Amino acid sequence: MSYANSRIPVSAQQGVHEDLLRQVERHRDHPFRKPFTDYNREAFAQALAGWDRSAPLILDAGCGVAHSTIALARAYPDHWVIGVDQSAERLGRRKPYPEALLPKNMALVRADLVDFWRLIETEGLRLARHYVLYPNPWPKIGHLGRRWHAHPVFPTLPRLGGVLECRTNWQVYIEEYAVALGALIGQTVAWETFAADVPLTPFERKYRDSGQPLYRAVVDLDARG
Repeated sequence: MSYANSRIPVSAQQGVHEDLLRQVERHRDHPFRKPFTDYNREAFAQALAGWDRSAPLILDAGCGVAHSTIALARAYPDHWVIGVDQSAERLGRRKPYPEALLPKNMALVRADLVDFWRLIETEGLRLARHYVLYPNPWPKIGHLGRRWHAHPVFPTLPRLGGVLECRTNWQVYIEEYAVALGALIGQTVAWETFAADVPLTPFERKYRDSGQPLYRAVVDLDARG
């Protein structure tokens, strides 16, 4: 069986990167000022075009083939769910979900999350729920800055509010994510292993069926303090 043969990321890095906190604190203290691109502004407008402004917002950040976005839209029918991915090819592979069967309370857009996250904040919007599901782990030691929690945009995420959830199949990633987010919100962020009884993404299903441990960190940013 070739399906359930996914591998856990392999890295010489076995714990939290020694440079992580320094990078997080630098990004926190020096706001990211990259100009927005026109195509990301257009994608942002497209994502909100069907929203009636009364429905709470859910963001599926890096939604891939959008199975998770569809599942979230079905689970939260009174919310407006936005799936964002930078790959038009991945967004086009929504099988087995033809357009006519897609939930009506969702939008899928191709955009760069670096801009999309900041546009949400710039527009003064708040999220009810926010999912970062199985991001590229960039497991090489020298790739720290490519991981979302060490990227200059990361301080934006906790400012968007809501229930923020990250999932990964690499323990180092969730450890680092928890440390980075905790440094930004001023409290310890817990993480855990979990069983994906109903997988949200194809990656999650494959990892589960390969017998891998899965990790997640969930924080209600609106319930702190």
